[in-house]
Amino acid sequence: MEARSDQELVLACLVGQAEAFEALLGRYQVRVFSFLMRMAGNASDAEDLCQETFLKAFENLEAYDRQRPLGSWLLAVAHNTAVDFLRARKPAGSLDDEDETVELCDPAQSVEGAAQAAWDQQTMERVLAELPPIYREALVLRHHEGLDYASLAEVLQVPEGTAKIRLFRGRELLRRKLAALGYGA
Repeated sequence: MEARSDQELVLACLVGQAEAFEALLGRYQVRVFSFLMRMAGNASDAEDLCQETFLKAFENLEAYDRQRPLGSWLLAVAHNTAVDFLRARKPAGSLDDEDETVELCDPAQSVEGAAQAAWDQQTMERVLAELPPIYREALVLRHHEGLDYASLAEVLQVPEGTAKIRLFRGRELLRRKLAALGYGA
């Protein structure tokens, strides 16, 4: 039996076919949970946020633009859910403390490449978890989810330039944290 496309499954969900939603859940749950785990920092919160994300997605499925990738839309819903959660927690490094005046530089060196060579996955996750949420999510979406700049901006619901700034700042903070631990320049 041929696998149904995301758009076919969405249409099936909209007419009440529960198995279609289960198929979409199975297709995207790991990706969404992985993103939320990196944002929340622990499995318990990530599980709750993942359930909330899919509930919101199901309740608002008619708003999904079927011309766009479903995965990006689900990540946008997850992003909004995580932002609400993190704002309620009010961690250090607020989600709203971004200064838009920094000029972009071309990050010639690959922070992620150097980090992967120097650190195991657990350590890298710990260092990422220490970053302010707005930078951590940009890095996770770009490097772990593989989103291009346009998709990153769409998920973050910001202009592409702002997404690039967040990515640049996140890379710079990551580089500094790694340098403080004795790695890199």
